[in-house]
Amino acid sequence: MSDLSLAQNHAFDLARTLMVPVTLFEIDGEIGVMPSAEYDGDEDAIINEYDPFAYGSAHCADHPFGEARAACADARARRLRRELVPQICTLRTAPLHASIFAAWALTVRTVRKATGGDMEKNDIEELRTRVGCAAVLEHEGFAIDRKESTRRAVKFRRDDDIVIVIHGDRGWFDARSDAKGDVFALASYLHAIGFAEALTAVGDLVAFQPTMPTWEKPLHQTQPMASVADRWNHRKRLWRASATWTYLRQCRALPWQIISAAIEADVLREGPHGSMWAKHVDEAGAVIGWEERGPDWRGFSTGGAKALFGLGSNNPRRICVTEAAIDALSLAVIEQTRTDTLYVSTGGGWSPLTALALDTLASGKGAWLVAATDNNVQGEVFADRLRQMADSTSCDFSRLRPRCEDWNEELKERRERGELPHTRVSASRVKLPPA
Repeated sequence: MSDLSLAQNHAFDLARTLMVPVTLFEIDGEIGVMPSAEYDGDEDAIINEYDPFAYGSAHCADHPFGEARAACADARARRLRRELVPQICTLRTAPLHASIFAAWALTVRTVRKATGGDMEKNDIEELRTRVGCAAVLEHEGFAIDRKESTRRAVKFRRDDDIVIVIHGDRGWFDARSDAKGDVFALASYLHAIGFAEALTAVGDLVAFQPTMPTWEKPLHQTQPMASVADRWNHRKRLWRASATWTYLRQCRALPWQIISAAIEADVLREGPHGSMWAKHVDEAGAVIGWEERGPDWRGFSTGGAKALFGLGSNNPRRICVTEAAIDALSLAVIEQTRTDTLYVSTGGGWSPLTALALDTLASGKGAWLVAATDNNVQGEVFADRLRQMADSTSCDFSRLRPRCEDWNEELKERRERGELPHTRVSASRVKLPPA
């Protein structure tokens, strides 16, 4: 897109946004855009004028409604300026207001630099504040997964792609890889382009108005949150016929033997409304977070950290890595809880603590790393990362896929076919080996 075409698009969008006539002009080789009521330059410098009321030039003597229209435009422009500018100055992460202001103030000096010229650091920083990661993702067809989003971490999905937006729309990371960064890194990542091309892609979105709002979960005034350990210890263990026990038995098809083994290992807790909490621990075995799964809810502990959920051998040779604690328990049932195996879950993520814990396990003598992740695209991505880890630690590796999408779905199908195996209880308290 040429400089002139880009400026014309901004001028037209600005006229429709403010609903006032807008003038596009060129002075000393630079193109500018401003409301026509404020333009007092040379008439010869005008390239074009854009009237949202479609009655022609704002400077034409025969303009319909003449003075009344001009007075209305002036009043509206002044009102919008009073309303928008203070918001722009105080809300640096508000993409809608920032985009309106950017279109209002844009000149070709910024446009040209954004399209491959020598862009100064201040211009880059200004562009970074005007365009958020959410705008880039929505423009590329991503949508917010509200069920799995929080105010601080908004999950965007596009088919099997998952990107988490953090730091108030200023940062992001790919849930299935190490990719992360700012809005320019995001454009580079999505389009497989260099930084100069990323500047152009982000610059084209300066006036982009997202149709989907960013996460707007309200902040609630609450008492200071207790520590992760205190909140875990405050919850009750499961017992027969409890709400969580019933959920695991009836909805998840888990036999009582594996539930009892998990209770004995102290890796499960009763969550609210019949949900299950599945403990993640650090290298010393201390609780640092938990997966949350229930009939109508799934998530991770607020303020917690992901590492690994584990159930099985304390000195494992074989480490089966799944994406959810429910799947780890289900695979243990299907395999009749092999005595040489530790069944672990990453909680659907790949944090530095997760990578460290897996690397420690894979580095053990005679270790065998089994990628028991889901049978889908995301599962294959995780499996490939585990394969690379096995190569780097020189341990054995194998890929174990469920016939269904995940191990719990396979377990439920086996129960329906009457193939549910007898469960041998061989689990104990899990403590990951020290580094």
